[in-house]
Amino acid sequence: MAVKKKAPAKKKAAKKASSKPKKGADFPGLSLERALRIPKAIIEQNAGKACTSQQAASYLGIKYGPGYRIEASAANKFGLTSAPERGQVAPSDLAFKILRPQTPQDEVIGLQEAILNAPTLGDVYRHYRGENLPDTKFFKNALLDNFNVSQDKIDSFIQVFLESVAFAQMGEENDGKFRLFDVDIVGGAGSAQGESAEIKRLGKKANVESGDTCFVMMPFASPIGGYYEKIYEPAIKKAGLTPVRADDDIFGTGKIIDQVWRGINNSRVLVAELTNRNPNVFYELGLSHALKKPVVLVSSNEADVPFDLKHIRVIYYDMQDPFWGNKLIDKIAENILSAIANPEEAVFESAIGK
Repeated sequence: MAVKKKAPAKKKAAKKASSKPKKGADFPGLSLERALRIPKAIIEQNAGKACTSQQAASYLGIKYGPGYRIEASAANKFGLTSAPERGQVAPSDLAFKILRPQTPQDEVIGLQEAILNAPTLGDVYRHYRGENLPDTKFFKNALLDNFNVSQDKIDSFIQVFLESVAFAQMGEENDGKFRLFDVDIVGGAGSAQGESAEIKRLGKKANVESGDTCFVMMPFASPIGGYYEKIYEPAIKKAGLTPVRADDDIFGTGKIIDQVWRGINNSRVLVAELTNRNPNVFYELGLSHALKKPVVLVSSNEADVPFDLKHIRVIYYDMQDPFWGNKLIDKIAENILSAIANPEEAVFESAIGK
């Protein structure tokens, strides 16, 4: 009698992938100025003492409901309120610093600290500080791809971000562009801890390898030529790459072109100092364009950046700022890593849509 083979057990059906949409980045739903309303009302009408959320809503003259909760959430995300006990709300020390300043600098410093406290807003500010924000299309793509802001909330994020940084005197619109200032260290944005964290975050994405080089395109003559040792070498090394520059001693020998070509072709990323529009720098930029290399652009003057390069991220530095050198070193290091991790932000061809 033939033994009937037992049918193989059916494999358990794989768990269905969750249909729940991925949660987007967290950020305050209202601007910094609007988020100050709750702590301000508590300070003015309750001497700054803790109260219930229902009482706080009454101080604002609104009902305790969804509208209040949106304001309360924004105030909390900016670090303007605390909850000393369950069901209570009180102004934070930061809110007192802003609303009851003890020195002329307290209010502005406090506002800047609130921006840096805010989830995602602080990250976007650190990423673009010292630069013009990209055109709207590219800015939205960056928010979606690099900062995980959900598609349906991008417009809201941009409005909150622009209003908040302008209110905190960390940026302004000028000639159709919105420039983010690199605020002074005293304001908290230039803290070594924050910058090291940003470099560490970008370094993981960039995956720099031993032997990777960064070619520097800049004038040789002083004073800008002296920035190579003071600014560019330390910045590139901080990003984990080896700096390379064409040797000015052989500029007239006829070998410089070969050296420049090899340096550009072999480098993983390039840096260009555009101040004063040096012809050799722009020639080297043309070579990097042909090779589709990511380039970090740097200038002390926006007028020195040609219109067809303004789609690329440009670092602007202000030599009147006493901290400009250290800020520029950190910013260049960050943008080098960002250009490697996100070459679409730094390759000429993709930027100008060819």
